[in-house]
Amino acid sequence: MPITSLPEDRIPVIVGVGEIVDRPKDIAAGLEPLALLQEAVRRAEADSGAKLLGELGSLDVVNFLSWRYRDPEKQLAARLGANPAHCYYGPVGGESPIRYIHEAAKRIARGECSVAVVCGAEAQSTATKAERGGIALPWTPFAHDVEEPKRGAAFQKAMAVKLGVFRPITVYPLYESATSAHWGQTPREALAESGALWSTYARVASENENSWLKKRFTPDEITTPTPENRLIAWPYTKLMVANPTVNMGGAVLLTSLAKARAAAVPEDRLVYPIGGASAEEPRDYLVRDQFFESHPQNAVLKAVMDLVEGDGKKFDAIELYSCFPCVPKMARRTLGLGPDVQPTVTGGLTFFGAPLNTYMTHAAVAMVRSLRERGKLGLLYGQGGFVTKHHGLVLSREAPKQALQQDTSVQAEADRNRRKVPDFVTEASGKGKVESFTVIYKGKGEVEHGVVMLRTETDQRALARIPANDTATLKHLLNMDRTPVGSVGDIVTADDGVLEWRAG
Repeated sequence: MPITSLPEDRIPVIVGVGEIVDRPKDIAAGLEPLALLQEAVRRAEADSGAKLLGELGSLDVVNFLSWRYRDPEKQLAARLGANPAHCYYGPVGGESPIRYIHEAAKRIARGECSVAVVCGAEAQSTATKAERGGIALPWTPFAHDVEEPKRGAAFQKAMAVKLGVFRPITVYPLYESATSAHWGQTPREALAESGALWSTYARVASENENSWLKKRFTPDEITTPTPENRLIAWPYTKLMVANPTVNMGGAVLLTSLAKARAAAVPEDRLVYPIGGASAEEPRDYLVRDQFFESHPQNAVLKAVMDLVEGDGKKFDAIELYSCFPCVPKMARRTLGLGPDVQPTVTGGLTFFGAPLNTYMTHAAVAMVRSLRERGKLGLLYGQGGFVTKHHGLVLSREAPKQALQQDTSVQAEADRNRRKVPDFVTEASGKGKVESFTVIYKGKGEVEHGVVMLRTETDQRALARIPANDTATLKHLLNMDRTPVGSVGDIVTADDGVLEWRAG
């Protein structure tokens, strides 16, 4: 039995986890997100072995995009027969499940509630198939008058939108090329690391009964373009990006240690949140100082390492957010872990599936199960936006010896490390040095155009296009044995007023 001097009614503990994966044979029979949420929460309660939902005081529902409801959190609470004082439906963000679990734990530690649920669900597979097939779904009527949440383009500069670098699939490659160049890798070496990493995620997903895709892939199968595995934005193929076309729901049930014991929850079911941290970048990625590291990510991961004697190797299990390879590649280096690390207990957003903002709910479920089976310490690291919002949370099989810290922002530390940010310009001439780049592809593998982020001769930042017919510059960008980052070429202005760059 854990030994702690803290009052047991102020020690938060995860007691139940639940998941559901829906693969309907008939599209019209597919479950809507609210039904998936309800079932996941019920399964989490069943997993705890106790009847706790009658005392639900805190309910957080992760933002979902496959269907639109009016006040989905209130609708879910009604379905559960609950009336929680804290009832919240949050904004878009892949880190949000970890943040909500952390905040729920802090609520319990403050004595504001004794039972909390964090849950999320998507039914994008069914919704997409129904739309394509013209099938009317017998779901709660779509709330057309509810405003869609702001994403991507809403926060980016007009030139980024014009050149197509305002979506995750086209922005993350800018980090991919900048980080690998900073680490001294050739593009070939960087791609090999990504392939090996993603192959590990695929292996874990193949062993997870709740994964959407249960197939192992070799590194070469992941990184080699084929008609089925097309290039989307250099260097990412389809098998290197998140797969949101899934139907799944997940839930995490927390209570106090006192209530867990009073409800006779077995000790071997208990997993304790012992601390974490959060920080973020500006949403407009063009006002960041550079793209070879993330100061908020570094600050968050260093803070969670401080909870385990400053050593990332102390974690028995980790989940590094995996929308695109650059994120876990950056994170594992900050944690001081080698390329052979197992970065997931879940399977990753490509292979397990990416129910948009709620993947990390499933990761938390998988982590709880993993720690119940073996090990003592687990790290959940989630991020959202374009390497924008970061949250880390440490889970332990042992009860904490200290009260859960309430102020867990490390924003000041992140901001302290920020260097001077170059001014962004849309007019420039002369020479331009490549800060980062990507090449955007059409559906059948043809180049649409390239995009380079440049530093001008006056050290301003600009975005420039490489037309599909500029084969010499594209060849320079796509050289597998020498990164174009740092190379200098000519900036010219095209007839439509957009800057273009030509390799020198």
